[in-house]
Amino acid sequence: MRILVCVKRVPAVGSRINVTDDGQQVDTAHLGFTTSPHEECAVEEAAQIVERLDGDDHAVVVLTLGPEASAEQLRYAASVGGSEFALVTAEGGLDWDPQRTAVAITDAVRELEAAGGLFDLILFGNESADGGNFQVGIRVAHALGRPIVNGIKGIDVGERGFTARRETDAGYEVYELEAPCALGVKEGINLPRYPTMKGRLASRKAQIQELDCAGGADAGGQSRVRLHRPPERASTTVQLGDSAEAAPAVVDLLDELGVL
Repeated sequence: MRILVCVKRVPAVGSRINVTDDGQQVDTAHLGFTTSPHEECAVEEAAQIVERLDGDDHAVVVLTLGPEASAEQLRYAASVGGSEFALVTAEGGLDWDPQRTAVAITDAVRELEAAGGLFDLILFGNESADGGNFQVGIRVAHALGRPIVNGIKGIDVGERGFTARRETDAGYEVYELEAPCALGVKEGINLPRYPTMKGRLASRKAQIQELDCAGGADAGGQSRVRLHRPPERASTTVQLGDSAEAAPAVVDLLDELGVL
């Protein structure tokens, strides 16, 4: 079985978040980084699925899109169960909105599958911890022509595919998906393991394949939109009277305004 997990490098929780002058992106100059929490659980879930299967012909491939520094997140995945790693390099200069990101990841998935065969399961985080757009996984699955369910809190392997459970207010919804398919995992599906010393040492030797992101260079984009307050209208005061004699005038005004 081959499982692909798509992860994202995001600012570490607890950091002071500032935005760039144009208000479009997070200013990352003085931030620490980590793997988005939903996707950290997705890596753990993939590792657990492979560990439950018999045989050695299984792989957990971890893919990320970002700058060269994103290799840090891939090496962390190597220390907790990942076996193959791919980095879609995306340095500054491109506006990585969900549409553009999905196009680049879709191209990367097709390249990886052309070389190593179809992925039985592609796991995404339900949404990224920084943008929270909920779009990338759905866009990639649609482009690949594969079913996807988001909000997953449980995965079991079946004979022809996977059984996925999504938590609702009334209990759980259960989905049967034939492989190949995709799932969006929510934090809480498991408790991610801590990397062992052996795992950390092994992660330093992990081979990271770099892929080109040219396929996403012309897809989509985002622009800043502002809502302006409407100009204030000058109010007018009409005095209809200061005694009971003003009552008929008040009634006439209310009738004119359509209140009566």
